[in-house]
Amino acid sequence: VHLRESGGGSVQAGGSLRLSCAASGYTRSRFCLGWWRQAPGKEREGLATIDMDGVTKYADSVKDRFTISIDSTMNTLFLQMDKLKPEDTAKYYCAHDANKCLPNWYEIGLLPFSWWGPGTEVTVSS
Repeated sequence: VHLRESGGGSVQAGGSLRLSCAASGYTRSRFCLGWWRQAPGKEREGLATIDMDGVTKYADSVKDRFTISIDSTMNTLFLQMDKLKPEDTAKYYCAHDANKCLPNWYEIGLLPFSWWGPGTEVTVSS
């Protein structure tokens, strides 16, 4: 499985960014893909997941501002981020789990995700 994020950058508070993750080498019939982030000095935090049925789940902290999606070829994962806040500043990662997304994915954390991209930096200024 190969994952590579892009689309990070600097933006002012209230602005938007769209992250992309090029994904390859995985089974399209069964998967969970997710977006995570890690701010300096903090633990990696789950943001959103999507599975092969198109079912999406979100962390409470972003569910009204971020949207996860995947293109029809399942080659590219997206994270549309709107109404960005300075506290959204972090390195953003996409990740792959070979199984269907767990209902309690947020509580379980990153353990089921075996493959990770190198990340892309997002900086939100006030």
